[in-house]
Amino acid sequence: MTTANNNGNGMVEEKEVHNNNMTAGTKRNLSSSPSKSSNDSTENGVGSVENGTSSSSPPTKKLSSSVGAVEMSDNTAMTNCNDEKATTDTPSPSNNSNTSHDEQTSKDYYFDSYSHHGIHEEMLKDEVRTRTYQTAILNNKHLFENKIILDVGCGTGILSMFAVQAGARHVYAVDCSSIIEQAKKIVSDNGMSNKITLIQGKVEDITLPDNITHVDIIVSEWMGYFLLYESMLNTVLYARDKWLNPTEGIVFPDKAVMYLCAVEDEQMKYERIDFWDNVYGFDMSALKEVALKEPVVDIVDPKLVVTNSVPILNIDLQTCTEDDLSFTSPFRLHAQRRDHIHSFVAYFECAFTRVHKPLGFSTSPFSKYTHWKQTIFYLQEPISMEEGEEITGMIACRPNPKNKRDLDISLDVNFDGAHTKVMNKHLEYRLR
Repeated sequence: MTTANNNGNGMVEEKEVHNNNMTAGTKRNLSSSPSKSSNDSTENGVGSVENGTSSSSPPTKKLSSSVGAVEMSDNTAMTNCNDEKATTDTPSPSNNSNTSHDEQTSKDYYFDSYSHHGIHEEMLKDEVRTRTYQTAILNNKHLFENKIILDVGCGTGILSMFAVQAGARHVYAVDCSSIIEQAKKIVSDNGMSNKITLIQGKVEDITLPDNITHVDIIVSEWMGYFLLYESMLNTVLYARDKWLNPTEGIVFPDKAVMYLCAVEDEQMKYERIDFWDNVYGFDMSALKEVALKEPVVDIVDPKLVVTNSVPILNIDLQTCTEDDLSFTSPFRLHAQRRDHIHSFVAYFECAFTRVHKPLGFSTSPFSKYTHWKQTIFYLQEPISMEEGEEITGMIACRPNPKNKRDLDISLDVNFDGAHTKVMNKHLEYRLR
């Protein structure tokens, strides 16, 4: 269990982003009044961030951070889904009729879902995600030339093929789902079969062929909703400890930071939560408690953000351990205008910092659309805030005991305002 430090070691700075342009590719913005401010003041832990990709990518923008000059991909609005995550906002139920609703977890469908091409299509069309990896690899050929690469959760093999383009001597690409069969054909069709070896199986169960005991670089797109949900970071860390060159090996990407802010979201809270109070004249409020415990993955209009954002988790993939993925972090959010708070919102940023010119991407409401969107935690009752007032509290996250890919998240909230007082309010959520 680790505790995030939001103001220690010089890892956190203030940043302000002014980017209100939600692009046409977004599925739906949470509604807001157009007159509301869209200022995002964020305490950032990723690095001095400059959005930029290849020459065909959108313009760049500067963010302030702690790991040096980092280019951040200006998130192009295209839909996508992670190779290692389900695409829908709400996971599909298990086909096992003997499993109750409370017992169902992502373990029931996780690997099978990645055999479907639609998931990979959506993921590949997320240019923010895909172009950032492409740029990080192809702009750093000096790191890949004549090197042995391990692609963890390879999906269609896109990252492996980027690595070959960058001059890799050989790539070992691993995936547990049957998409590996299509990946083999894709690799062959692109003339890379002699450079990429595709392996179906769990990383924890396989042995690399050709007597390979060490690799130079591990590439993986492991991030899930809320950064850690349904992610395969544990698997990446296992691969790192088992195969990565201990002195010069690199994990791509190597840094990730998650943030929390608070938003006004009355309309969508009514549609998602308060809806159950009166359904065609019937009281279905028994489902309201269930709905409140389930975080929502959706797009948050930046105009709805009322407070600053603070880091709640800072991960260095070169050194972190599995224990670091269970965390408890204090937070202190300041209202930047007079408004009501209906939910907390989490998002994350990832960066490639061990390269010639560091770069990364953000899933902030103030950045363009990515398939990760943002994660919304609704409150039972709204909090009325005046400008300058602050909400304090603690957020805790741990893997579900039944399935480590699912998350149990809790919030402890305190607020002593002019209009609302909340003392030690404990809230529990289940992301599964």
